[in-house]
Amino acid sequence: MRSPYFDDGHAAFREEVRAFLAAEVMPYAARWEDQDTVPAPVWKLLGERGYLGLLYPRAVGGGERDLFTSVVFLEELGRTGFGGLRAAVSVHAYMATHYLSWVGGPDLCREYLAPAVRGERVAALAITEPGAGADLSGLATTAVRDGDHFLVDGTKSMVSNAMTADFLVTAVRTADGAAGPRGATGLSLLVVDTALPGVTRTPQRTLGWRAAGTATVTLDAVRVPADRLIGRLDNGFYYLMRGLQLERLVAATLALGGMDRSLDELHAFLRAREVAGEALAHKQAIQHRVADLATELAAARQLVHHTAWLYEQGELPAVECSMAKLHTTELACRLADTALQLQGAHGYLETSYAARAHRDARAATIAAGPSEVMRDLIGRAVLNRPAAPDTAARII
Repeated sequence: MRSPYFDDGHAAFREEVRAFLAAEVMPYAARWEDQDTVPAPVWKLLGERGYLGLLYPRAVGGGERDLFTSVVFLEELGRTGFGGLRAAVSVHAYMATHYLSWVGGPDLCREYLAPAVRGERVAALAITEPGAGADLSGLATTAVRDGDHFLVDGTKSMVSNAMTADFLVTAVRTADGAAGPRGATGLSLLVVDTALPGVTRTPQRTLGWRAAGTATVTLDAVRVPADRLIGRLDNGFYYLMRGLQLERLVAATLALGGMDRSLDELHAFLRAREVAGEALAHKQAIQHRVADLATELAAARQLVHHTAWLYEQGELPAVECSMAKLHTTELACRLADTALQLQGAHGYLETSYAARAHRDARAATIAAGPSEVMRDLIGRAVLNRPAAPDTAARII
């Protein structure tokens, strides 16, 4: 499909990524889902191809590519149809390491970002807690300064990559130590090595996204060197608010690829399956349902690509990022549900692609801020815009 956002270089890169994933990922991805992990050699292979640092500086081994190169990669990663794999890779390459590239000092980038880009060290992002998720003001994990270390205590839950991660980019409360008041202020980001004494990882079995190796991480008096602070002390809330916009854009882009795969699978099934001597694809009722979904997907693609364009221009399109994530991830759920329904008993088999897509789709409406929070953010932004003078006059 012709697009103002992509050029011939992007098209060639798409073919390269698609061929790589077909050869090196697709034959094994189902096994990784069963094993609840992405094996270490896969990370190194992704790193060797440059896929883990597309946005990052060449100084750390990155490609310094434009954002739409990452859009291509993420769409193709989503097209694999394996939610756990795409969650694991995107958390590593666009979420946890993003903060190191953005505000991490040279030493942190050399010790953590560069090997992460090479696929030699796996990164995870530890924000969510048992009592706080999208509401960052409720985070309770503390980091108290103790000489040249921070003493970190708390519990992080639903941490993707946690079981294989070599380090965690962790949101902690630093203002006034453990006794500090909760709120948006006083949050910081620390790199926590998972090999440190006091770090315990407990697997969490999830409905979908199984290869992501999700776990609860308990931090019990973990002594973290003070030079593992990312950026400035107590600026974590600001960093997270900006970083979440990229997370939401990434989630939306992955969902596009996933929906492309779901439609491809559904298309093949409907053409092959016959009822009363006629392929299901020829039934008008089914054609109309597919037509609606395909149209909504085309609209979602334009929203996501336009949002990526705004982001690349240097804006922080927070409302558009929320809209893109809300619309695409919810649409992915509707599409997965319809695809399963139209495939009947075949789709209901646990081993079918439709069943896996159905399990995986729901997770994306929760991660990086659930749909309800997206609606809150969008609704407030729209209703707080000043009305045009002529509109106000007509209402009066």
